Amino acid sequence: MASFIPRKGPGGKRVWQAHVRRRGYPAQVHTFDTKAEAEAWASVIESEIARGVFVSRAEAESTTLAEALDRYEREVTPKKKSCGDERYKLAAWRSGVLAKRSLASIRGKDIAAWRDAELARGSATGTVRRKLALLAHVFQVARKEWGMESLASPVDAIQLPSPGQARDRRLVGDEEARLVEAAKAYGGEIGPIITWAIETAMRRGKIAAMRWEHVDRQARMLEIPKAPGKPTPEFVPLSTKALAVLDSLPRQIDGRVWSMRPDSISQAFGRVCKAAGIEALTFHDLRHEAASRLFEKGLNSMEVASITGHKTLQMLKRYTHLRAQDLVGKLG
Repeated sequence: MASFIPRKGPGGKRVWQAHVRRRGYPAQVHTFDTKAEAEAWASVIESEIARGVFVSRAEAESTTLAEALDRYEREVTPKKKSCGDERYKLAAWRSGVLAKRSLASIRGKDIAAWRDAELARGSATGTVRRKLALLAHVFQVARKEWGMESLASPVDAIQLPSPGQARDRRLVGDEEARLVEAAKAYGGEIGPIITWAIETAMRRGKIAAMRWEHVDRQARMLEIPKAPGKPTPEFVPLSTKALAVLDSLPRQIDGRVWSMRPDSISQAFGRVCKAAGIEALTFHDLRHEAASRLFEKGLNSMEVASITGHKTLQMLKRYTHLRAQDLVGKLG
């Protein structure tokens, strides 16, 4: 039989503590604002025990989202190739209003409210979807690997924002020249990094992680070391313009090619675009530009994929946008 005990909660408010004890099962104790909520919870627990399907919720109820995020960052994030960017997303969840809540207490309505607030303040749908995907994986790992079998992901209970349309932003007119001039005036590494991104189609994180020992100047190749989950390293062929960028750079004591971090690259790029009077251009758009230029040089899909690192032609299509006027000459 369940028992219900009134207690004094925060601020002197009365709360109800429900106790469920059955032989052969650990005692289950939970506190609620009202006796009705306590009785409903106890009824579910007793029913599950009677049917032999009870799974303890104790750990999920005693573990906060912040604690789960910390553990995820220690145990799971280092195994991913995008660990740098993922830490920023984890920090964002950790600073949110849900961080102090227990995993078991977070419901779909809480996640829906977070989704709506993010979209209302202007976050891109793709950004919101990626943050939700990360949170869903935290709950999945907690359920499958941390012994919280009773835990359900609240992300599964909500409607995800519709994916945004693939960006087709490319450099037009004299934008490249203006971008280069503004970057030169800004100073530092952002100018060479912009040129490097256009020449190699590399992602921001991989550019920031470059090391001199991975550059083979004679073979004109850059090795991207094998990432967790990948069987082999990647190799990026280097154009003469890319080699010229490397030749212009000083060597750093720590062996890194660039001193800038991924977020610093994006911040500096935004300032350069503003100074150049260029709107609606992101650093990642340079990858679109580079991939499109490779096609325009006559490389086929497999050759471009080997340079950009895309695993499927559908993924490559999303990041590649050819201009119809540039293809007219090929039609005869």
